[in-house]
Amino acid sequence: MPRGFHLVTDEIVRRLPKLPKTGILHIFCKHTSCGLCLNENADPDVRADMETIFNRLVPENRPEYVHTLEGADDIPAHAKSALSGVSLTIPITDGRLNMGTWQGIYFCEYRNYGGARKLVITIIGE
Repeated sequence: MPRGFHLVTDEIVRRLPKLPKTGILHIFCKHTSCGLCLNENADPDVRADMETIFNRLVPENRPEYVHTLEGADDIPAHAKSALSGVSLTIPITDGRLNMGTWQGIYFCEYRNYGGARKLVITIIGE
C-alpha cells in the first residue's frame, strides 16, 4: 500500500467471519513503521490533512536522527507509528462493529516503500 492514511473499514469488514452478538474486535499491526487509527470516514481531505500533520510533527531529514540506515523515512516512520499506535479495539454490538457514524478504520503507512504488511484480527465474544 502506498504511503498515506488509507480508509480500510470496508475491506476489513468484508474479510471478517460472522460476528458474535456482543464482544470486541481487536486489530493488531505486526510492524513498527505503520499504524492504525479511527478517524473521519466521509471526507478524503481528512486523510490528506492527517498526512500533512504527521509529516510536520515528525519531519524527515533531521540532522540529529541516528537511525537512518533504511532512508530518510526510516526513524520518522517509527516515531509516527508510536504516535498513532499499532492496534485498535472496537466493540461489537448486535453482531456489528459499534463505531460512530463518521468513524472509519485507517491503515497508516508511514514508509515510502513499506512492503507487505500483516494485520492480526482477534474476535472475542458470545
